[in-house]
Amino acid sequence: MKAAEFRALTDDQMQDRLSELHTEWQHLRFQEAIGQLTATARTKQIRKDIARIHTIRTEREIDAALREALAAGRVAS
Repeated sequence: MKAAEFRALTDDQMQDRLSELHTEWQHLRFQEAIGQLTATARTKQIRKDIARIHTIRTEREIDAALREALAAGRVAS
């Protein structure tokens, strides 16, 4: 998925997607360990998607903290 598609998801949907990706990544690592992995590119894509989700979650946390600080009048515009 592209970053824009992840940004369109709610926090709960992103958490569900993150869980799905971790599960799929675990299965692919197991297949690789026993020599049955055929979709080697999928492993790289999953890792990138997981990183994208973590990045977007961090962006949202920073944005929420900034909005809270602005609302409290602690940050000058």
